Order: sequence, then C-alpha cells, then structure tokens
Amino acid sequence: MSTRERGKVSRTIAPTHVDTLYSACYPLHPSWIATLEAAVFKSICIFTGEANPALAAQIANYLDVHVGRCKMSTFSDGEVFVEVGENVRGVDCYIVQSTCKPVNDHLMQLLVMIDTLKRASAGSITAVIPYYGYARQDRKVAPRTPITAKLVADLLQAAGASRVVSMDLHAGQIQGFFNVPFDHLFAMPVFLNYLQPKLKPGSVCVSPDAGGVERARAYAKRLGSELAIIDKRRQTANISEVMNIVGAVEGRDCVIIDDMVDTAGTLTNAAKALVERGASRVFAAATHGVLSGPALARIEESMLEEVVLTDTVPLPPGAEKSSKFKVLSVARLLGEAIKRIHNSDSVSSLFV
Repeated sequence: MSTRERGKVSRTIAPTHVDTLYSACYPLHPSWIATLEAAVFKSICIFTGEANPALAAQIANYLDVHVGRCKMSTFSDGEVFVEVGENVRGVDCYIVQSTCKPVNDHLMQLLVMIDTLKRASAGSITAVIPYYGYARQDRKVAPRTPITAKLVADLLQAAGASRVVSMDLHAGQIQGFFNVPFDHLFAMPVFLNYLQPKLKPGSVCVSPDAGGVERARAYAKRLGSELAIIDKRRQTANISEVMNIVGAVEGRDCVIIDDMVDTAGTLTNAAKALVERGASRVFAAATHGVLSGPALARIEESMLEEVVLTDTVPLPPGAEKSSKFKVLSVARLLGEAIKRIHNSDSVSSLFV
C-alpha cells in the first residue's frame, strides 16, 4: 500500500480503531499506541490555582477526572510563574479559581493560567470563578471612580478566556461586561435543602438592603415564606446603618439572604434590628463567606443563631472552630454545570 493510500485509509477509519489502523500500517510500540489514544480521547481537564484547591478537587472527583498538574511559583519580587504539566492541545480546560483574599494575587494567578493554556493550544478555556472579586465596583458611585468589575472582565477576555462561569454575582449586570458566554449560577438549591427543615412555618426571608430584594423574594417563594426588607444607609465602604424594617417579623423565624458576608457589619446590624422587632430566631444565608476584618468577632457576639455559607471561598483561620458557621459545598452544583457546558446541555434547568 502506498503512502498516499495509507493516508486515505487513516481518514476514513473511525477513531475507535486507531490502534488497529496504526498497528496494520506502521509498526508502533504498544506504549506509543496507548499514548496516541489518550491524546485522541482526552477532552476535558480541570485546573486550579491556590485560591481554593479543595473545591477544585471535589469538582474533579464529581466529574471523575483528576486535577491537572500545574506548577505555580513566584519569583523573589512576587511575579507569578505557571507551568502546566499536561498535554492540553485541543482539550477543553476549566480553571477553578475564586478571586478571594489575597484578591490581586489570585486574580493574577488566574490570568497567567489562562495565558499559559492559550499558548499551549487548549481547545477552549473556561474560567470558573465561584467568587468574582471586584464585583461591588460595578458602577460609578461618585465622580472620578472606577468600574473595576468591567476592568476585570476585560482582563479575563484579553488573557484568552473563552467562557466564564460564576456564582451569585453581587450585581447581575456584570454578565453584560463580557463579550464571551457567561454562565451565572446560583447556590439556592444547596441552601434550600438545608434551610427548609430548620425553619418553622410562617418564617420570613429578609433582604438586608433594597438591592437584594429579588434574591430574597426568590428564596421566599420556594420556601413558602414571607418577605421583609431592611432599609439600610451606607455612609462609607464597609460601614452601614439599619434605618427601618419593612414587613412583619415579630414572633417569626427570620433568615437574612445575601450574596456575601465581608466585614459582617450589615449582617449583624440587621440581626440586631430583627430581634429588637420581636423575631424569635435569626439565621443568615450567604454564598460567599469573605469574612474579612472584624467579621468573625462581630458574628460571634451577634444575635445570629447560625450563618450558613458555601465553600466558594475558604473560611479564614479560626472560623471552623465556631459553632455559628455552617459550610455547604457547591462542588456538585459546579461539577454538574461544567458537565452540562461540556456536553452542550442546558445549565438553566439546574435552577428550575
């Protein structure tokens, strides 16, 4: 058989017969055939930075794949260096990396990893960012201030991300900052399974501010609860004051629904105001437990019975010893979303 004829045959045989084909046409060693098959059929790989490797490992376990080998180091001046230890040519790559504290370091790791995979000829690069840092800077709140959430979106796209996945954005309109597909996931199914048996009939879902009303209403609808809104005033960043509560909370279980807990000032002030108005028990459910500054001390001293968080952000040291925190995993939810994206199936049906 001529070389040209062999070439014609190789293009017409199904990929499942690659070992038979090459064994017949070329005397390859069996180990070479195994390597070739692995390259042909490998189609997905999970990578992670230093932000939340435990979450990435759980996602990979759900998908029945291993976390891709990736060497990450820094030069003496702090520059990030990444070397991927996998063949990713033509592979759909998913980088699981929250931009949590230290935000700038983890964001830079993500950008460098995206660039590394792009230059290694990855088939597609999806940035799975469970917690999207800088999301609170989604608009100009005063003259001569930035819109840093848009800047981060531009950086991710310039680095080479072909898709972005995130969870419970602080502001939903951030999706519009991207010119690549954006999948916005919600931790609601995870919270509902935990909260439903804990709350007494007639409970109230509380929005800590006007911006969170839509989120709290969605929880109230699914829990069969009432809705209350806290009128909050914020003079400066991380400092807020409760002004009024709209809705009946006396004698009821209340659960404060929010996307994140940072310094916990809003959360603890809201809990205090609810108890003062006669709430019997006060819980809180927030997707991202940033818990910076005095957050731990404030929550420990507060009237909150329990704060339910997810593992999009690792808890700071000391929080795991507190009886007030309950952490739920979103690994299965993220893993299922990745599987559906990879198979071109519906992601929105996860939240119907």
